[in-house]
Amino acid sequence: MAGNLKYFTGSIATAVLGIVFGAYIGHYYTGTTAGALQYAFIVFVLSILEISLSFDNAVVNATVLKDMDAVWRHRFMTWGIAIAVFGMRIVFPVAIVSIIARVGPIDAVVLAATRPDEYSAIITSAHISVSAFGGAFLAMVGLKHFIDAEKDVFWISWFERPLAKLGRVDAVQIGISLLLLWGVSTQLEEHEQLTFLVAGIGGLVTYIAVDGVSAFLDASNDAAHDLAGAVVRSGLASFLYLEVLDASFSFDGVIGAFALSNNLFVIAIGLGTGAMFVRSLTIMLVEKGTLAEYRYLEHGAFYAIIVLAVIMFLKTFVHVPEAVTGLLGAAFIVVSLWSSLRHNKREAAERAADGGAA
Repeated sequence: MAGNLKYFTGSIATAVLGIVFGAYIGHYYTGTTAGALQYAFIVFVLSILEISLSFDNAVVNATVLKDMDAVWRHRFMTWGIAIAVFGMRIVFPVAIVSIIARVGPIDAVVLAATRPDEYSAIITSAHISVSAFGGAFLAMVGLKHFIDAEKDVFWISWFERPLAKLGRVDAVQIGISLLLLWGVSTQLEEHEQLTFLVAGIGGLVTYIAVDGVSAFLDASNDAAHDLAGAVVRSGLASFLYLEVLDASFSFDGVIGAFALSNNLFVIAIGLGTGAMFVRSLTIMLVEKGTLAEYRYLEHGAFYAIIVLAVIMFLKTFVHVPEAVTGLLGAAFIVVSLWSSLRHNKREAAERAADGGAA
């Protein structure tokens, strides 16, 4: 237990500082102790929301990081933190407001600080575009994992084996994603359909672009290139993939956070604190080799990704509480972990039986 705790020391310290800053902001805006406590509590709740929504993200990140060069792994854990915390939790919302309200970034920050209700309304008005983009990208990530003709490890065999065989058909994941986008668009108001489809196609193109960069860099790895160069190229491709994946996971949390607070700074602190815990969990999974130890944990994470993609699509026309999103994702992780433990126990019993027979 103590060995695992070392991975979260920095995150715990960040959480304490975040709650303190949240209390300070609350006192600044309300001038009361009750206001300070309320804001501090919101920071705590937002961090839990981020952890619950991104737990599966940590597992998926670990599947990529375990094969990455140590240098690029370190870069993702350092530069990636800055991009995830400051880019997605501060720059992204400000950019949305700047584009929609047609104001400069500084004016958008001033708007967030002085007129938070108006700022919140602008952010939530962009939920269709954000959900379509993030949902399409995540759908491709999930489908790519299961629709793979070379896949040989199955958790829910009756469902996953037929999906794996579909991988023999080129670009079938894109076709399924496009059908999903079209189906969801038919449920929207007429003036929202084009916005949804354009943003969704943008998510697909982004995935194809990132995947294409990875394929191009891998293809350039021939005998004329030294090993170090190959590692750098593959590390760069994985880094880009993880950053876009992180961003897609963050969309839902950033938009959902405005249901709890319309203060940009409180949201940034709360979600940023949660992101730190997700990074710590990712490091632990990689360094302890947890994915290799638990056979189906990766499957659970990718099921959770598909569920999140579907929920992001659904949110464009029905209300889905953030608690439901987080609980469903966590449920797949927990059940896959339980199945992995059962598998390990069964294998250990079979080895013991074989040893006794010998």
